[in-house]
Amino acid sequence: MPRTIDYYFSCVSPWTFLGHAPFMDAARRHGAKVAPHPVNLGPIFAETGGLPLPKRAPQRQRYRLVELQRWGVKRGVAFHVHPAFWPFDGALADRTIIAALLAGHPVDALLPRIFSGVWQRQENLGAPEVIAAIAEEVGLPGAALVAEAQGEAAEKAYIENRERAVAADVFGAPSYVLDGEVFWGQDRIDLLDDALSSGRPPFRPV
Repeated sequence: MPRTIDYYFSCVSPWTFLGHAPFMDAARRHGAKVAPHPVNLGPIFAETGGLPLPKRAPQRQRYRLVELQRWGVKRGVAFHVHPAFWPFDGALADRTIIAALLAGHPVDALLPRIFSGVWQRQENLGAPEVIAAIAEEVGLPGAALVAEAQGEAAEKAYIENRERAVAADVFGAPSYVLDGEVFWGQDRIDLLDDALSSGRPPFRPV
């Protein structure tokens, strides 16, 4: 039976963008199923002791910019560290993904296209018409999904994703949860790969 990896992420996270392709590659290599869970990072930070970027110490903010450049080179990915339409409210983009999942649509093409839209193409993912056009581009009913994203079912699922994330000890994005073991950050994909390769039981706090 395939193992399932719960994938907690946000469209506003550059680390989600950088890690998405290598994470999906690792999951495919091991025949693992990926369960995507878009989350609202603000409330998660508030509930788990994290700080939104503008409230972090200047040293941490500067180091983040250096790390983004390092990992862009490491991953071989060109992107904008300061994209034109960032920061933005990622709720609608996240909830459009949720709407697609609720409708039973595949999101394999939608996720990388949305991430690229923010960090490479510098599109305004805060605009409903932009999100709808992106969804249409990958063969999904964009206008209908954006409408559903603003409805009660998607809002409820978005809240439930956040609650599920916190209950699973997730405190940032991306987080990959395998058998209850959290791998936080795109720089932990190698460790996740090792866990999938070895078949070892999950590590727990001791």
